[in-house]
Amino acid sequence: MTAPSPPAAPQARPAALHVVVVRTPQPPVDASVPVRLVLPGRSAPRPRHRPGPRPGAAARAAAPDADFAPVLSTRGDLPDPRDAGRRVITTVLETLAGRRPLTQLGGLTVPGVFAALSAGRRPRWCVEGTSPIVVGAVHVCEPVDGVAEVSAVARRAGRAHAVAARLEGIDGRWRCTAVQIG
Repeated sequence: MTAPSPPAAPQARPAALHVVVVRTPQPPVDASVPVRLVLPGRSAPRPRHRPGPRPGAAARAAAPDADFAPVLSTRGDLPDPRDAGRRVITTVLETLAGRRPLTQLGGLTVPGVFAALSAGRRPRWCVEGTSPIVVGAVHVCEPVDGVAEVSAVARRAGRAHAVAARLEGIDGRWRCTAVQIG
């Protein structure tokens, strides 16, 4: 005769999974726009160039006093963000190093960024030394139509520093709306 076995402990049930939907700040999907598949290792195709006046140019010419607000541009109306990003990053770093006048940033940045760069502290690595600042490869991410986030590594005197900027299409050209220098 065997001794009765102790009662089995109740097995713990695994926790139930809960699905949480996180909304991202993206524009709604337009069903009329064809979806393009981008294969791994290949870049997305650029939109076709559409010659003609800038968007909203006819409305501004018809009523010049009606509205002086900037007009946001779509990606098809803007040049390559990689070239614009390199120009912005190089100009900002050379201005902070004292090799360019501050006024050259006026056309590349929005007024808030211009004010912050003109009144803010300059990174010590930009101010000290006479060796040139070399900007490496510029990486581009386009999270939304008309917005590009660019990053690069700047080297000076054997040291590397990260630089990132956010570019937005305003009035048919890229303007820097934020910059971060490491």
